Amino acid sequence: MSTTTGEAGSDGALTHRAVLSIAVPVMLSNASTPLIGVVDTAVVGQIPDPAYIGAVAVGSLIFTFVFWAFGFLRMGTTGLTAQALGAKDADEIASNLGRALLIALGVGLALVVLRWPIRESAFLLLNGSAQVEDLARAYVDIRIWAAPATLANYALLGWFIGLGRTDIGLVLQFVLNLTNIALDALFVLGFGWDVRGVALGTLGAECIAAALGLLIAWRHLGVSRGSMSLAKLLTPAHLRRTFAVNGDIMLRSLALIMVFVWFMAQGARQGDIVLAANAVLMHFISVAAYFLDGLAFAAEALVGRAIGARHQTGLIAAARMTTLWAGGVAVVIVAVLSLTGAALIDLMTVDAAARAAARVYLPWAAAAPLLGVWAFQLDGIFIGATRTAQMRNAAIMTVMIYLAAWWLMRPYGNHGLWAALYIHYLARIGTLLAYYPGLLRSVAP
Repeated sequence: MSTTTGEAGSDGALTHRAVLSIAVPVMLSNASTPLIGVVDTAVVGQIPDPAYIGAVAVGSLIFTFVFWAFGFLRMGTTGLTAQALGAKDADEIASNLGRALLIALGVGLALVVLRWPIRESAFLLLNGSAQVEDLARAYVDIRIWAAPATLANYALLGWFIGLGRTDIGLVLQFVLNLTNIALDALFVLGFGWDVRGVALGTLGAECIAAALGLLIAWRHLGVSRGSMSLAKLLTPAHLRRTFAVNGDIMLRSLALIMVFVWFMAQGARQGDIVLAANAVLMHFISVAAYFLDGLAFAAEALVGRAIGARHQTGLIAAARMTTLWAGGVAVVIVAVLSLTGAALIDLMTVDAAARAAARVYLPWAAAAPLLGVWAFQLDGIFIGATRTAQMRNAAIMTVMIYLAAWWLMRPYGNHGLWAALYIHYLARIGTLLAYYPGLLRSVAP
């Protein structure tokens, strides 16, 4: 099974080239990912009513909550596949993909069947105006049909990252993101389908990307020596480990998603203007996170490989080198957002009140990557090591700390809401760092 080139120097040590060979394709593909949200917001932002921006923000947030809950299909698959690669177990490499796709299909179909209770439960938490809720319902009712394809894309991306084949992930993400952007522009600006056009664009793009990913994976397996029989897919020991890892990551994701759901919900309670401003600024944080994820994904693949090979020195090198690069990228991102944030706000909405509000809170969003980067890197290390029980416990503690911070910061309005988000980042960092020495001790030198 082929992997990335340039994994180590002549002495077997991890090199900067090895890190960048994984991280750079992810960063390039991720550079287009936040453009989906930016284009969604910018397209409906041409309608002089902040309710349309709010509706897309609320509708997207619902799917963020739903799909991130099943983000284990990406994260768990990456860690398990990287460890199988480090252990040189070709059959298990193939079987990891098969198990992930079976879970993706089952969960995706269940989400479609349960679309009504999912939608209505979400609106009980997100108190937008009546107009925002009506528009967001139209968005949700269409986009939910993309669930099986979306989750299959998670599984495929995780598998290719675990193999170190982020070049293939780059192709798939570009197809997904650029197709989404093109369809959004056609359906909304061309056909005038407002939020319905945004949802249809996402639905079409997810299906196209999933079909291409399955084709590439099939051809990739055809030239490898690994097999994916039903008996291997259903091996009890491997199933137990798969469900244990995925269950922990799911609980961890639900806990952290609650933070962002709570953030948007409390913003919505302050009115459509604040909701629109926060929605615009959260796209800036998404842009930063998607760039920084390139290094976090590199940590997942390289740490997982070191764990599979039982190589403690390789684990330490992977953690240090990927984090060094991530810190540098974070500084650059903060500088860019600080200098261009006001202009980007103007591109994303024509509403004067939303523009003014977003400028007030811009410094919070611009500086957030300086804290977020350390949380993302620790996530990557623990995912690669499949130390998911510790991630679950840390996330639960983080949510409790965040809610306490929000309660104390309520008198400060939206500034307090952003301050609580910063405390959430600090809590993520501190709780995972407490588990890191135990992770190192678990791998024999």
